[in-house]
Amino acid sequence: MTTDSNDSIPSLSWGEIECSRKTSLFAEKSWKWSNQAWQLPAEAIDFLHKLGNAGVSFFRALERLYLKSAKGERILRNKDLKTPWVAEYLDAGKPDWLVEHGRSPAMLGVLPPVLRPDLLPTKEGFALTEWDSVPGGIGLTDQLGRFYLKDAAPAMAKAFGDSLVLQAGELAHSARFAILVSEESATYRPEMEWLAEELCKNGLQIEVGSPNEVTFSECHAFLNGVQLDVVYRFWELFDSEVSQMPEFARCVAAGNLVITPGMRPFLEEKLSLALLHHPRLEEYWRENLDRKERELLCKTVPASWILDPAPVPPGAFVDSPSVGGKRLGDWMDLANASKKERSLIIKASGFHETAWGARSVVVGEDVSSEEWSSALSDALQSFPSPLSILQEFRKPVTMEHPVYGDKGKLDMMKGRLRLSPYYFSTEAGVNLCGALATFCPADKKIIHGMRDGALLPCHTGD
Repeated sequence: MTTDSNDSIPSLSWGEIECSRKTSLFAEKSWKWSNQAWQLPAEAIDFLHKLGNAGVSFFRALERLYLKSAKGERILRNKDLKTPWVAEYLDAGKPDWLVEHGRSPAMLGVLPPVLRPDLLPTKEGFALTEWDSVPGGIGLTDQLGRFYLKDAAPAMAKAFGDSLVLQAGELAHSARFAILVSEESATYRPEMEWLAEELCKNGLQIEVGSPNEVTFSECHAFLNGVQLDVVYRFWELFDSEVSQMPEFARCVAAGNLVITPGMRPFLEEKLSLALLHHPRLEEYWRENLDRKERELLCKTVPASWILDPAPVPPGAFVDSPSVGGKRLGDWMDLANASKKERSLIIKASGFHETAWGARSVVVGEDVSSEEWSSALSDALQSFPSPLSILQEFRKPVTMEHPVYGDKGKLDMMKGRLRLSPYYFSTEAGVNLCGALATFCPADKKIIHGMRDGALLPCHTGD
């Protein structure tokens, strides 16, 4: 992947950046800035388009697998293979009402309107470490695109609005929308308010509020006295502060409200990546995914395992990495792994307050053997709340990109990249519309927005 300058991409002076930093979405932000957007080569853009379609196919297949597992049905056409343990993993730690709601007929086929994978460029190609179905950064990336790419900027706000209208179905032209932002996600509220302003310009009737500001009557939801038809959910399903979630579910079940992304926690678990690699499910993925899409996903998603503390019978082994060339009879055998063998990551899978923002992430090769053993033990003892996964750590390659220093001097910075493309639902599938590059110093193993990192829009050529 190259970051060579491109004459077709505008180059921004420090003075222009200083003026832009005063706008509402950028005010008081402390990341680094560059004179140009991140340029992706044609083969990377082609990969991103293919990944979006493969992702939708994967989520549809995941839904089928989950529902068949929950009903005790066989998952293969011509073989009596049942996998109740899949639903048990995906439902672990969730309240019964939420599990039932996610399985209900009203929710059949309901997938997130926006998908954003986190991709790390490595020597072997991109590594997909997570799918986010409730992503922030839509408004921020749109604004950065307009600033850096001018007329070539992807119309992300419009794509987001179109995906919401698609959820409204027959009510599309008269629906009343709301973006509801939880207190926990309050830092994203300014960009959601900006998005709402943009969507109002396009004719949508939309407001921004808190989920706890909504009132209910006869299975209808109201915000500021106005009945809602479609709610964009910007809160986590484990958020106990959003006390009215069961009320929202009743409105959905009655057919009076659409909540998107749907309150289906099984679609928001990182352990689904481990299911993709699970040896007992290989035949299922072969039957339910197009060959090229399956191969792309299996190559892109690092090997992942579910950290299940269930006892292993004598003579059996855990499906896991090996230690000293030997298979494991117990997950805690992994505590004896060498530093080289600890090129692994432990992280919470989903339904828990530590499951986002890299709060639970432990990189094995970056900690001592004692810390690694403790992290492994904690993950097993906390099961199933949270349920944790183990994932192969694929080290991002080092790249260079021009970055402004504090005094406006432009220097080449060596760093590592996280690429976050945004896919918006359409009637035909999904549309790649914009991507955010998070470029951090080379000594950072966990890449996220930080003071000494840069946030840049990508020129995706769409």
